[in-house]
Amino acid sequence: MKAAERRGGNLAADESEPMSDSMPLVRIHGVEDVRIDDVPIPECGEDDVLVEVSSCGVCGTDVAYVATGGLLPPGVPMPLGHELSGTVSAVGRRVKHVTVGQRVVVQPTANGTDIGNGGPEGGFAPLLRISGAGTHPDAVRPLPENMSFEQGALVEPMSVAMHGVNQSGIQPGQSVLVLGSGPIGLSAVVVLRHYGVEEIVVADPSPFRLDLARQLGASATCEVGRQDLMDVLTECHGEMEWYGERLAGTDVYIEATGLGPVLEQAIGLSRYGATVVVVGVHHEPIQLHPRVLLTKELRLIGSMAYPDEFPAAIEMLSGGTVDTTPLITHRFALSDFHQALAVAGDPQQAGKVMIHIR
Repeated sequence: MKAAERRGGNLAADESEPMSDSMPLVRIHGVEDVRIDDVPIPECGEDDVLVEVSSCGVCGTDVAYVATGGLLPPGVPMPLGHELSGTVSAVGRRVKHVTVGQRVVVQPTANGTDIGNGGPEGGFAPLLRISGAGTHPDAVRPLPENMSFEQGALVEPMSVAMHGVNQSGIQPGQSVLVLGSGPIGLSAVVVLRHYGVEEIVVADPSPFRLDLARQLGASATCEVGRQDLMDVLTECHGEMEWYGERLAGTDVYIEATGLGPVLEQAIGLSRYGATVVVVGVHHEPIQLHPRVLLTKELRLIGSMAYPDEFPAAIEMLSGGTVDTTPLITHRFALSDFHQALAVAGDPQQAGKVMIHIR
């Protein structure tokens, strides 16, 4: 059987050219053990879509997965890659909303298969099967013509940040502190500016990433370890007292580090009636006295993924009102994935790292 037939018979490539029966796929095999494996080319079922991946971003979660050995049982390799866009190469007979040759962005959680997050498929590969795309059309969305494949790969992290901002309920005229200027924190700055919020302070120990935050629209930054965060906040957002204690006048805190002491600091600095949104993935418990929530009447809110934000993120990125150019700092080929992963894990030199596959 030809590779063309195994993929569903619809190929963008010239079928007369010889094709391999296998392809590279990045998978985790254990703690700090990530490999570019040779795996069979996926087949396209009647309810599936095959996408030729063009761009796939390296997420901070990918770095964490590698460090911890992934989400699957020992001996079961875990595919990586969930921030991606590409071109449809094959569709099953039940798929009606996209066609072969169409440029698309993949929503990795829409069909319940958790692409690149513990599921059987991953986006760091030339071809990705989106199972059940006919039943769950939100899993593969058309990419607007004025958006590049790189911008398409930014839709997923922008959706994460947008959901966090939406959870806060922030309005223009209010002030915000973004804790952490990794890709999600930086994406939050983009979303906040898109929403008309101007008073945006970003705190991080990396001067490199703080410079990116300013380029993306932060009104002020705090270099943690060199500047006092309370002093920066009171200078930018004012201050108030709470039972004799000096507190920052900041309205909203978006915690995007996943570090317990940082979240504790945000709760401690926050004024009466402030909102703290947890976007970063925490692996350890924190110390929190309920009396603080009670007497400050804080709103402490979690933010997970993007229940409804994917379409809005596409609209924002395609609308021409935001410039995400500073966000992508490095680009690598799939064959250089290990180097890309090392760069992505170094906050002193990288923002968003992008893998170009085609």
